[in-house]
Amino acid sequence: MIPGLETAITDQESYDRNVESLHRLGLVLPRISDLADPPKKLAGKMAQIADADPDAPDARNLFRVHWHNGADRRSLVSVPEHIVLPEALTGVKAKIVVALGNRFPMINTHKVLAAYGCLIPRLMSGAFDATRHRAVWPSTGNYCRGGVAIATLLGCRSVAVLPEGMSRERFDWLNRWLTDPNDIFRTPGTESNVKEIYDACHTLEKDPENLILNQFGEYGNYIIHRAVTGPALQRIFDHLNTDGTQTARAFVAATGSAGTLAAGDHLKKVLGTQTGVIEALECPTLLYNGYGEHNIQGIGDKHVPLIHNVMGSDFVIGVSDAACDNLNLVFNTGAGRAYLSQHRGVMQEQIAQLGDLGLSSIANIIGAIKYAKFNDLGADDVVLTVATDGADMYHTEMAIAEGRLCAGQFGEVQAAEAFGQHVLGAGIDHTQELGRFDRERVFNLAYYTWVEQQGISLEDFERRRNQSFWDGLLDLVPVWDDLIDQFNAA
Repeated sequence: MIPGLETAITDQESYDRNVESLHRLGLVLPRISDLADPPKKLAGKMAQIADADPDAPDARNLFRVHWHNGADRRSLVSVPEHIVLPEALTGVKAKIVVALGNRFPMINTHKVLAAYGCLIPRLMSGAFDATRHRAVWPSTGNYCRGGVAIATLLGCRSVAVLPEGMSRERFDWLNRWLTDPNDIFRTPGTESNVKEIYDACHTLEKDPENLILNQFGEYGNYIIHRAVTGPALQRIFDHLNTDGTQTARAFVAATGSAGTLAAGDHLKKVLGTQTGVIEALECPTLLYNGYGEHNIQGIGDKHVPLIHNVMGSDFVIGVSDAACDNLNLVFNTGAGRAYLSQHRGVMQEQIAQLGDLGLSSIANIIGAIKYAKFNDLGADDVVLTVATDGADMYHTEMAIAEGRLCAGQFGEVQAAEAFGQHVLGAGIDHTQELGRFDRERVFNLAYYTWVEQQGISLEDFERRRNQSFWDGLLDLVPVWDDLIDQFNAA
């Protein structure tokens, strides 16, 4: 059995302790199918928990780990919160639609959903003992915060593993939620240094009380995004396509742990979309087998995640971190917003929404623009993507970028230059449409990380070539939901 794909109780004593521990906390767990369709299945529950602080370690926030929270993160909305970017802001006729991840509770990013998906099969099977184990969350920032939030609600201890060069706001949050500073494990480097995170996990794994929940290799991450994020994006498109004239052309997103990309597999099945994978041009692993450093925080690289369905990907799109840093200034400074209003004709309501976009969100938007240009899309075409987090996670990064890029003097002229270069000037360079042999090349590249370094069996590695393997993972959703029902009843 592949770890993380448990379908039954594997350790009865640990399971019993989990039941007792969570019962003592008065905890009830939401089913994955509930999180996939909150308007139908959680409306009553959401009304009951309206008084729960969405930023507090309140166990009721587990029922808000979905895409249907309103802007207040308390109310329930029928269509997930999203932005439809105007042509004045993208330079393309196609509609670029961005689902907003900062509506999720506790950490203001959808990575809390990934953490829940990774922990559930371990908790329900007894492979994770909430009274004994420490949950170790390797991450480039947001996933470890999501893991800490979920584990805190469950009353168990966590270890956050992330590069020391990530934004200060991430560490400020961790310091508020973790009482022991030793539970924050800083690894060398920044966004690109994923292997150093793995090395730290190998060290931590020597302690039998540590259970590693590696988002890059946990299939629960893939499953919950395909089961929950995919239908949420489909609901957004259906809402926009009430007259039936729109065509969903693609879902594009940064590689990251590749969990979010699973939503593209759902959309491909139901809407016939393509899947575009975005990576930093400064570290073009998928495009050119390359390496390097960059600052598009939250997307990880220098490797191919185990849970990336490479053979189901259609495009790889390179986006520069310079574009993200510059546009972060355009979107979130007075000078930048004045330029957009006065010279691009962007409405104030639309400008206000730009605060919902963090660095990786901006990368996703640039990737969507490049995809639209490559395919010469028109006004009836829709490209879907996500905003993993908002600008509030990067205030310090914005100040650093302003000092580095324009000596702290970012005005309307600099905003015009940045917009012209990185939006209007975005081209189809470093954009590759993947054929069979291109997919094979990227797939094979993962061998060195997962088989040689991480000890995955060749058989388990190879089965990922077939789409039947990925489709079959969804069969686990009703199994896990049944285990959750049994657990709640116990």
